[in-house]
Amino acid sequence: MNIVIIGHVDSGKSTTTGHLIHQCGGLEPRLLEKLEAAASQVGKGSFKFAWVLDTLKAERERGITIDISLWKFHTRRFSVTIIDAPGHRDFTKNMLTGTSQVIILNHPGFIKAGYSPVVDCHTAHVTCQFAELFEKIDRRSGEKLEDNPSMLKSGDSATVRLVPKKPLCVERFFDYPPLGRFAARDLKQTVAVGVIKSVEKKPAGVTRKQAQKALLIK
Repeated sequence: MNIVIIGHVDSGKSTTTGHLIHQCGGLEPRLLEKLEAAASQVGKGSFKFAWVLDTLKAERERGITIDISLWKFHTRRFSVTIIDAPGHRDFTKNMLTGTSQVIILNHPGFIKAGYSPVVDCHTAHVTCQFAELFEKIDRRSGEKLEDNPSMLKSGDSATVRLVPKKPLCVERFFDYPPLGRFAARDLKQTVAVGVIKSVEKKPAGVTRKQAQKALLIK
């Protein structure tokens, strides 16, 4: 089960999310005590639940979510992934309208063809390679800015070809949204999010290596 928390900046998303995780039994008491003590030291004791997912120093200082955070836990019936999303205007708009974009959220350097982060898609966690960078696009209008860019950086939006290292079950976002959106993780953080524009299905009778799907995502 995947649960995404979205909303405007400073509307209490992270606090609600942290409290929800606690109420569902997904938070160790010791961790909550540690967060409460750390928040109280800076005069923000009521922020203890928000800090469950707001782990960046800048997030805690400013009191807003800057990066996507994932929290996973298990109940008797479900494997649950809770996603706390930033509330700034561009990010919320992209989530609500499904604008077929790969958006580089937070990477300290440059992303080039061959980059291989772990991709979380539905319940799958598979290393995927950015095999080709087709075009850089304007994240607001969707207009093409550059063909075959040599690299991407934080804040860029692009259409790329993503190839998983092992078989991965996905669908086009507009055919089946739960299997058509993903988050790419590296360096212990979410570096990019996006939706799948098209899928190259595996032909029958091919080897496992040949069965790797190529995903055209934007």
